[in-house]
Amino acid sequence: MSSSHSASSHSASSHSASSHSASGVARDRFQVLIVGGGTAGITVAARLRRAGVTGIAVLEPADVHWYQPLWTLVGGGRAPLGVTRRPEAAVIPRQVCWIREAATAVDPEARTVTTAAHRVIGYDHLVMAPGLRLDWGATPGLDAAVGHGAVSSNYAFQHAPYTWELIRDLRSGTAVFTQPSGPVKCGGAPQKIAYLAADHWRRQGVLDRIRVVLVLPADSMFGVPVWRRALERVADRYGIEVRLNSEMTAVDGTDRRLTVADHSTGTEESLAFDLLHAVPPQSAPDWVERGPLADPASPYGYVEVDKYTLQHPRHRNVFALGDVANLPTSKTGAAVRKQAPVVVANLLAEIDGARRERRRYDGYTSCPLVTARDKVLLAEFDYDQRPTPSIPLLDTTKERRDMWLLKRYGLPALYWHGMLKGLV
Repeated sequence: MSSSHSASSHSASSHSASSHSASGVARDRFQVLIVGGGTAGITVAARLRRAGVTGIAVLEPADVHWYQPLWTLVGGGRAPLGVTRRPEAAVIPRQVCWIREAATAVDPEARTVTTAAHRVIGYDHLVMAPGLRLDWGATPGLDAAVGHGAVSSNYAFQHAPYTWELIRDLRSGTAVFTQPSGPVKCGGAPQKIAYLAADHWRRQGVLDRIRVVLVLPADSMFGVPVWRRALERVADRYGIEVRLNSEMTAVDGTDRRLTVADHSTGTEESLAFDLLHAVPPQSAPDWVERGPLADPASPYGYVEVDKYTLQHPRHRNVFALGDVANLPTSKTGAAVRKQAPVVVANLLAEIDGARRERRRYDGYTSCPLVTARDKVLLAEFDYDQRPTPSIPLLDTTKERRDMWLLKRYGLPALYWHGMLKGLV
């Protein structure tokens, strides 16, 4: 998902929209410009400052920083929304300029980024970390339906608490949980909320009166066999009806019906529901997708990078990481934790002009798969889908309560006090 500081220790205005350096001189060019102040952008900025780099700016319009991995637990009634939020000013590293504007275009030849306020900002080195776009309008009816009636989604902070309301109030009927085709952030999240809901209904004694349908676009429940088999057992335990090679192609929130397309047979089914947790299709931000850094091989417009060095193949002063990078691995905060040191090391080599061997990212990612209100399967793997456990002595292929405690309490603490300060 720098030195310690809080919102009270320095205000946003001390290093924000005015884009002034510490000396008070207006700057329109930076040694390192980081587009995005989320997990990836702040982690890289903190690590660069710890390495002594100056002249860093973070381009980020939002004034709130979210720890999104806990939104699943918010939707499952196991965490309050408030603990997932900090002021953006509290996570910007000291002596890093915060430009509170949104990027709208990049020109890698001129080495500039243009903002929504029509500011043109120059850079020597660029780090692309703007995240991805949730395209609620890509599924007909979803944008109008989500957040009220019987439809919710943990993929937006304003809807996650409503997911719990729907789960808590349902006593019978049909509950559908969907995932779209294409890469999505935290690919396990669409399943996790189904398991949390089913576990709640089982504890309330109503699970036998609820039909639970899980709609997944892939041909298996998980890419790594050992965790795939474990998740199949979890689904069987709850009596969940798993639809593989399928996705929701339309929804009518008023009539409470959705269309499920089975891509293996080419057939469509209209399905009535009493609860729908929907995950929107996702892609790169519009300006990235149509810009010169996009990977022509990506139908979703993500930034082209070498999958090991995280460097753009045509523009050596450009790096990308996190959700916006077109990498064959899951889009998670844990992946960023391993990507950021690689980006920083290779960026420093470019700054120094050093002919040193570049650091390599092996594709590590992690997905704590919540399977019950107090159980987690911790899946860790690399580009080759090989398990890469951080704690080799623990069998994380089995559901564990200690991994639940790690998910709920350990990882958030590691995020706020370690990752975002460039320490881990």
